[in-house]
Amino acid sequence: LGYQIYDSCNSVPVAVQVAFELTNGQDSVFYKGNNCSQSAVVMAAVGDSASTPSISMSRIFGSFNIPLVSHFATCACLSDKQQFPTFFRTVPSDQFQADALAKLVKHFGWTWIGAVRSDSDYGNYGMASFLAAAQREGICVEYSESFLRTDPTSKIKRVADVILRFLKYI
Repeated sequence: LGYQIYDSCNSVPVAVQVAFELTNGQDSVFYKGNNCSQSAVVMAAVGDSASTPSISMSRIFGSFNIPLVSHFATCACLSDKQQFPTFFRTVPSDQFQADALAKLVKHFGWTWIGAVRSDSDYGNYGMASFLAAAQREGICVEYSESFLRTDPTSKIKRVADVILRFLKYI
């Protein structure tokens, strides 16, 4: 039994590189005896903690039937066993959060809302889960806007303008 530790630095390119290295046998050689050595075979991977790198890694590992177990990737999309047959997690999916948020909105009697999300796999898949849950609860979502804090000011201003236009009606 052996292990190797990698840090993806929450970077998809780094996570993908590591996944390819592990599946291609680019890992260390271990020694079985005086004159015998053998390349290590990856049986499973633990990580990544973020959803976006986990999505990419799971697509690669899944092609080789290598399980990927994450302790923190919560994107509901990773529950799709057609796309991610070898992905497992130790935390619940964000679907529970989306359902709870829709129920909270309904509890307060808000039937017409706007929504803003991070423009990332986590934000986009999370919003898709929330929009479906809101629709089931009879909530009208007037807009769903996305941005990253690193986006140009013009894009962030456009999102702010959408919110301001909506606020004029309530």
